[in-house]
Amino acid sequence: MVKIKKDAETAEKYSVQEDIFLNPTPILDELETGPWPSFITGLKEMAERTRKPMLRGILDQLEYSYQTRTGYWEGGMVSVYGYGSGIISRRSRIKDKFPEAYEFHTLRVQPAPGLHYNTKMLRGLCDSWEKHGSGLIALHGQTGDIMLQGIEEAKVQECFDEINQNGWDLGGAGAAMRSGVSCVGPARCEHACYDTLELHHKVLTHFTGDVHRPQYNYKFKFKFSGCPNDCSNSIFRSDLAVIGMWRDSIQVDGQAMEAWIAKNTIDFLVNNVINRCPTRALSLVDGKMEIDNGNCVRCMHCINVMTEALSPGRERGLAILLGGKNTLKVGAMGGTMLVPFFKMDNEDDIERFISLSTAIIEWWGENSFDHERIGETIERVGLKQFLDGVGLEASVDMVERPRSNPYYKSEY
Repeated sequence: MVKIKKDAETAEKYSVQEDIFLNPTPILDELETGPWPSFITGLKEMAERTRKPMLRGILDQLEYSYQTRTGYWEGGMVSVYGYGSGIISRRSRIKDKFPEAYEFHTLRVQPAPGLHYNTKMLRGLCDSWEKHGSGLIALHGQTGDIMLQGIEEAKVQECFDEINQNGWDLGGAGAAMRSGVSCVGPARCEHACYDTLELHHKVLTHFTGDVHRPQYNYKFKFKFSGCPNDCSNSIFRSDLAVIGMWRDSIQVDGQAMEAWIAKNTIDFLVNNVINRCPTRALSLVDGKMEIDNGNCVRCMHCINVMTEALSPGRERGLAILLGGKNTLKVGAMGGTMLVPFFKMDNEDDIERFISLSTAIIEWWGENSFDHERIGETIERVGLKQFLDGVGLEASVDMVERPRSNPYYKSEY
């Protein structure tokens, strides 16, 4: 173990003793030399500030992994009373070499809809985590959860009890309903076509048992985006993507349109809005922009650029896409359009949505293989069998591309 002298500025910044103890990590040090902020710097600063042996052990084992080009983590099972998931177990296979890093489990904490928090809850969560765990937090992980990274199994139950009493709950892990994610929605965005926050809350409340106690063949995830901008990145990152949609014409404010053109010029309108419409649904007629709403594919580009003048239509709801996921058995998949427009005006519509979601999950449970996402199940058995199983009608919106051979008739 090497004794490293802290410079006065760092010692003052982190309010620790002048002398510290960290092992040399020459390979990790190289990751601090580039122009971008380094997670290694953050880990070192946290280890120096908190004096937690676990963080020092993590740096030592990570350095060794870079030397040997081998990962040494293995899973297992860690849980709290009444829950079967929500904790990612990580134990080191080289405990004898780095005993301080032997256990480094992660608590997945469910995010609030739209990622809304108050400072009191966040400060309380940070205090509890520094008390029981490493203090290292990822806000948020790729799942959308708050990731409390680094705790020993003996401290997990006590830590969970404390944060649960303060209003936090564990998210999903394993073969279960995963934590949902929603964009900020109508709380701050004028483009929102439905209340993402309410639907997220109602859906995940309904499926809470499936989040906490795994009973699926594999994982299933909802994501909620208020408009086709898809700020929650749902199409390729969730099994059931819920995207705000309208089915009438884009709303146009004539006076605002004239003011926008006067401010930005006709050339700017043509080059940066009209010519960038993917379906050529926009045109310039007598110095004014006209919209062929029948050919609009809701890409949102014109609305994003001309927010003062354009907005989504008045008849708003949502579209449902199914089967998105990252690479697994059959490669990365985007969600397939399942319901082009679904009204979302009241509680009855929410109940209809939950009923449809339940039917989809039940069909998947009956027809999927182990470790198979729903998109892969549909890819294997065919879309027609899935639609028949859940009682939905086929739609032209589900067609990926036209048939290339007019003399070949597919069964589906």
